[in-house]
Amino acid sequence: MPFLIKRDGTWLYRGSPIGRKELVCLFASVLKRDAEGGFWLETPAERGRIEVEDAPFVAVELDWTGIGHAQCLTLRTNIDQIVTVGPDHPIRVAHDLLTCEPTPYVHVRDGLGRLPIEARIGRAVYYELVALAEPHIVQGRRMLGVWSNRRFFPLGELPPGDDG
Repeated sequence: MPFLIKRDGTWLYRGSPIGRKELVCLFASVLKRDAEGGFWLETPAERGRIEVEDAPFVAVELDWTGIGHAQCLTLRTNIDQIVTVGPDHPIRVAHDLLTCEPTPYVHVRDGLGRLPIEARIGRAVYYELVALAEPHIVQGRRMLGVWSNRRFFPLGELPPGDDG
């Protein structure tokens, strides 16, 4: 299929951006991820593999209530899907092998294998998360992270002697 989802969340068809958000939302509703990590658009009539540069969605807005362990973080994606961070929608942070730059993601929904369908957390939202972050010990390591639904999500390791 001639679809490509760019790193910034733009959906392209035959090289042109799909301008109607309603159409992108429709395609997003039939997006699947196979056991090998490939992405597919699957309808009752047709199934086709599509290319995704990074993650198919981008978290573009953060809302939170509460503080500390009782804090609840809610993210809105570029297709207006609302995801509440917690055990079913964890945050993970990957690091670029060359630059060590962090790239955070949130689990949006399960794939058909062990790899989920995720949203990359946009830079502005990531900075908001960092502003809410606090230190916590995870498996003997001092981490900086955020709480949501009484679960801690590490954003990065603290250097020795840094209190966050």
